[in-house]
Amino acid sequence: MDFDLLSSYAGLLGLATASIYFGAHASLPPPRNADGSRVNADDEDEEIPDRMSSGDAYLFPIMGSATLVGMYAVVVYFGTAWINWLLGHYFAIVGVGAVWKTTIGLARYALGPTRWKSFDLVALVVRKGPAPGDAPAGKRARTPLIDLSFRTPSLLLLPLALLPSALYTFHARTALLTDILALAFAHNALGLLKLDSFATGCILLTGLFFYDIWWVFGTEVMVKVATSLDVPIKLLWPKSLPLVGGSGRGYTMLGLGDVVIPGVFVALALRYDYHRANSTRTAFGKPYFYAALGAYVAGLVTTMGVMHLFGKAQPALLYLSPACMGAFGITGAVRGELGAAWGWSDEAEADEGKGKGKGKAADEVEPVPEEAK
Repeated sequence: MDFDLLSSYAGLLGLATASIYFGAHASLPPPRNADGSRVNADDEDEEIPDRMSSGDAYLFPIMGSATLVGMYAVVVYFGTAWINWLLGHYFAIVGVGAVWKTTIGLARYALGPTRWKSFDLVALVVRKGPAPGDAPAGKRARTPLIDLSFRTPSLLLLPLALLPSALYTFHARTALLTDILALAFAHNALGLLKLDSFATGCILLTGLFFYDIWWVFGTEVMVKVATSLDVPIKLLWPKSLPLVGGSGRGYTMLGLGDVVIPGVFVALALRYDYHRANSTRTAFGKPYFYAALGAYVAGLVTTMGVMHLFGKAQPALLYLSPACMGAFGITGAVRGELGAAWGWSDEAEADEGKGKGKGKAADEVEPVPEEAK
């Protein structure tokens, strides 16, 4: 038995599962006070992002196919050198922000909310418009151009966030650096890319189920692009040690799409568990989340097993999509909640959250927080 190869599969499975677990928790709504206002309203948290609708889900495989074909054409007719150079630098630059945001989240979690809020807030606010004393009454609105705020630890973490991208660009594109950047991308994608309902999630997973089968089994396009591009949009684990210096046997590989796409469905299941706990005033149990996450692990293990058995690349969503959707359906049916879960809309709750705690007039000038002055 090839224990090195089995450990490689296990390492890749661990990276993907941990990424989804922590990314799903990052997608939970920010905590709110009794009046609906955000607990950390003066922190660097972004506004609640828009949800992916069913229309977006229908278009996703089409847009993905167009992008994939375009990249395949570039690889075949122009080679890989320049596109790897261009995309490598692009992802390195974007990776600074991704790693920074991820390390900030980790630091906030490690320190706890009370300790985190004890640090000074540094705010940068730039507005365009008349000064409050120069404008007539009722006409004092100023357009915000820049409105950023950071706790002091966030600024101290910036040099650390620069390090992986700098090494990736100017030193060597090792598997370790690729994984660090890829995990940061996945974590941020799972926190920001949100489905509005389980119906939308099923549309997305079903469309990409056929998308993955066609582009892997029907053509060489997917495998050609995945193996030609040397950019941090995949997770790598060496088939033999060492982890840092490289692997003479090569690497097992999992594209970020096979983490993020099922991951957004798992994250939706966690937010539904959160909704159930809030609406029933009960403990935050996570039956849908653990069922979906367990199904993801089972689907990925199946993918690796079939790939190892036949020695051929497999479309992971062939196994992951039915597993995640099946876990949701079975959990809902067993608990007698399938109809309620299917009819639930995360979009409605997001809109409600946006509207709470806002009692200011539209043209009122919002002052800079006192602690930021």
